[in-house]
This record gives sequence, structure tokens and C-alpha cells, in this order.
Amino acid sequence: MFDNLFVEKYRPKTLKDIILSPGNIAIIDEFNKRKEIPNLLFLGNPGIGKTTLAKVLVTDVLDCQYIYLNASDENGIDTIRNKVITFSKTKSFDGKIKVIILDEADALSVDAQRALRNTMEEYSGYTRFILTGNYKYKIIPAILSRCQTLDLTPPFNEVVIKCHSILKAENINIPDKKQFINFVKSYYPDLRKCINELQKCSLNKELTLDTFSVQSIIPELYEFVLKRDVIELRKFLINNEAKFNSDYVSLLREFFKYVDRVDTEIERKKLYLLIISDYLYKSAFVVDQEINCYSCFINLIQNTSASL
Repeated sequence: MFDNLFVEKYRPKTLKDIILSPGNIAIIDEFNKRKEIPNLLFLGNPGIGKTTLAKVLVTDVLDCQYIYLNASDENGIDTIRNKVITFSKTKSFDGKIKVIILDEADALSVDAQRALRNTMEEYSGYTRFILTGNYKYKIIPAILSRCQTLDLTPPFNEVVIKCHSILKAENINIPDKKQFINFVKSYYPDLRKCINELQKCSLNKELTLDTFSVQSIIPELYEFVLKRDVIELRKFLINNEAKFNSDYVSLLREFFKYVDRVDTEIERKKLYLLIISDYLYKSAFVVDQEINCYSCFINLIQNTSASL
């Protein structure tokens, strides 16, 4: 059904297919040898393989009974009472440990996390937990202390190799290797997003990155800020949404990197970086990313005006 989607077609199914840092490889290999795991918390950006590793551990390494729950959909205390505790309190049929995967556990309510804390302790003889999350600060300390925490951010070089191998398997030509590496870097560490974007840019078995490169529009955006041209900047963003796939968070992130590299007055650079970082932080909470991004540019322009 999903064979035409690169991200599903090349999703890792065994432990050796997953991209991990050397330190994490050593830890996971030890789990594999022992066929046992502690309670685990996988942290990091979206698209780096947290859920995939969790599922591979229960199917390929432990071969055990498990349930999968998405905490962003089921984040209340009733989920813990009705599903987690019910599954946790009985032994497995084969005598092995059972595992509960709580995906996006940082979305659990505080009450749900408190109930989970007690459950993890009470049924530790039968059940282990694998939690995933993007934000460590949203997990209460009592849960953190009961889990072994791993940051699953993959090494950049390995991500490049993985993307290259997918394109090679699909017989897609890469005309410009340097441009390809820069393209991967613009989405790193989100491997899922990068693979999706590469598929979009290779419809005719030829990788054409110019049309969809977010980096290509950053210098012009910077010039609009310096010129204090709010209206033209807005038009430019709307006309070039396809180049950054309407991903305003990634756009701000790339703009931050560009400002950090550009040759300008140090005080202006510090001010710009502070403003952009503030709006990147707000992007985790706001409802409309487009408005948040545009507000950031207005703030930059206002501060440009004040400094001239």
C-alpha cells in the first residue's frame, strides 16, 4: 500500500537498519545481548526514528507482547487507568516481559504522568515502558528518574549516507553532490522530512533541488529586513511558500543560521539572533506558525529601524 512512499518503503525493520550514534549503538547492542531492557525514554527532534526504534526493540530484539499508545491522542489519566494498568498488571503468556510504548509521552497531562509513575514502579516485575518525546522539560522528574534517557539524534554523515542509498536504490541521479549535502543539512536531524522532500524533488528520476531549496530564498529575506520593507517581504514569503513547503519553523531556523554566518555589526547580529530564537521558542506553543514567523520578521524590521 505504501510502496510508493520512500519514507515507508525504507523505514527500518531491524536493529541494524536504524541510524544511531556510536554511544547509542553500544547501549542498544547490550539490550540485544541480554534480551532485556530497562524503562526507556527516547528524546529528540521529530523524524529521527524514536518510534521506529521502540517498535524494533519489541519486535526484533525482545519479541514480546506489547501495546502501542499515542499519548498525543490519549493523554489523560483515564488512558493510564483503563489501558496501561490493565495491560501492566498481568504476566505474559510466554513468561517474557511485556512492553508498553507510549509515543509522544511529553503530551501526557501531569495527572496522567503521576499515575504512570506509580504504575511503572508497581508492575516492574512484568512490564517495561518505552516512552518517546520531543521535549524533556514536559516530562515530570519522577518519570525521568525511572527511565534511562537516550537522545536519538543521528550522526549527520550517516543521514547523508542513508539518503544517498535511497536515491541510488530508486535509480535517481544526483547531479550536484554538494547541493545534495546542503539540502540534507537544511532538514537535519529530521530524517523523515528530508526523505519526503527528496522524493518530492525527484519525480522524474532526476534530483532537482533548486526549485525547493529553502536556502535559496534566505538572502533575499535578509535584504527585505535590512530595507525595512514589510509589505514586499510578506509578498515574497507568500510567492515562495513552495520552496520551504510552508514549513515556517524550518524557515526561521535557516534564517537564524544565515544571520549567524553573515558579516554584519556584532550588536545587530546579537539582537537578531535573540529575536529569532525567541520566536523559534514560541513556535512550540503557537496555533499559527505563519503568523508567528511573520511577526518575527516585523520585529526584526522594527529593531532594524531603531538601530539606524
